[in-house]
Amino acid sequence: MIVRAPATSANLGPAFDAAAVALDLWNELELAEGDGVEIEGEGAGELPADTTNLAVRAYALLADPSGKRFRFSNRIPLERGLGSSAAAIALGLAAARPDGDPEELLAAGLGLESHADNLAAALSGGVTVTWEGRIARIAATLPLAPVALVPRERTSTEASRRSLPASVPHADAAANAGRAALLAAGAAVGDADLFAAGLDDRLHEPYRGSQALEAVRADPPAGARGATLSGSGPTVIVWADDAPTCASSLAERFPDHDVLVLGVTPRGAL
Repeated sequence: MIVRAPATSANLGPAFDAAAVALDLWNELELAEGDGVEIEGEGAGELPADTTNLAVRAYALLADPSGKRFRFSNRIPLERGLGSSAAAIALGLAAARPDGDPEELLAAGLGLESHADNLAAALSGGVTVTWEGRIARIAATLPLAPVALVPRERTSTEASRRSLPASVPHADAAANAGRAALLAAGAAVGDADLFAAGLDDRLHEPYRGSQALEAVRADPPAGARGATLSGSGPTVIVWADDAPTCASSLAERFPDHDVLVLGVTPRGAL
């Protein structure tokens, strides 16, 4: 059996802890009879190559991993805000139950991944909204293309989350509610103007201290319509209607970053 799971960008703009999008960048698991765990690509020599591997632990939630050989080909960078952990969990869950219901698998996986938005998009593909264990896939794709600006340094989700305040001003919360509605409407109907208008956030991005995000917003590259922090960062997603031009500009301005032109994939691990 071969299972694939996509990268994701969660905390989509103002839709903090609610919306995410599946990206066309994939980790792969080959499951066969035998024993052992093999890892190629991202995380090779770093991630556990035994039963403590996150994907194997996810598999074990639903099926017995004994007598199985797990071979991973990883392409999603670790700890960059692109959902590498969610992809690993989605791989294990989908391999254990390939005909599973996404919401049931989400519930099973939340013991390993506390951020439901990432895992929902990795399982279902497209653009998803999660709440109280439910998943709504509101679009298969988006009207703007995601261009990922990926730094070399990593960020711990837990550490980044500690930078967030316990409360925010009522005006900021109200502004975010309006922007999130615009974002969802733009995604659902495929309207680039509505989607771009909904990208502003006041709940989490201002507190995470992303210099790259501030630089991109202060001086948008050619072809760009807006930018969001991917997950807890440090990756920045630049939303473009001319992805090649945008990517070229970003590569010139940020030579110490990787620039990836990514599509939105309608397919998830299931």
